[in-house]
Amino acid sequence: MTDATPGRTRPQVPLVAGEELRTALGALIGIAPAEIEDDANLIQLGLESLQMMRLATKWRRAGLTATFGDLAASPTYAAWNELIVRTLKEQERDTAG
Repeated sequence: MTDATPGRTRPQVPLVAGEELRTALGALIGIAPAEIEDDANLIQLGLESLQMMRLATKWRRAGLTATFGDLAASPTYAAWNELIVRTLKEQERDTAG
């Protein structure tokens, strides 16, 4: 994803879980992954609403059923990780069966 400013890019946050998600969120926010505690509010850590909207859109396209409102209602690594893990398990089950 590219920024509107020429020559600038934003880190991508794919539909990943666990420490990969923490690392991707850290890159997006601009902090070390270790600074993202499970129940820390990602907005208070620096995640902007526009970034969250883009994540919701990207993750919906990847099969996540959560909306921007769902992400905004519980903006923590733990909550988002749970949503993503559940979605990945459902996708795995759907492709296996």
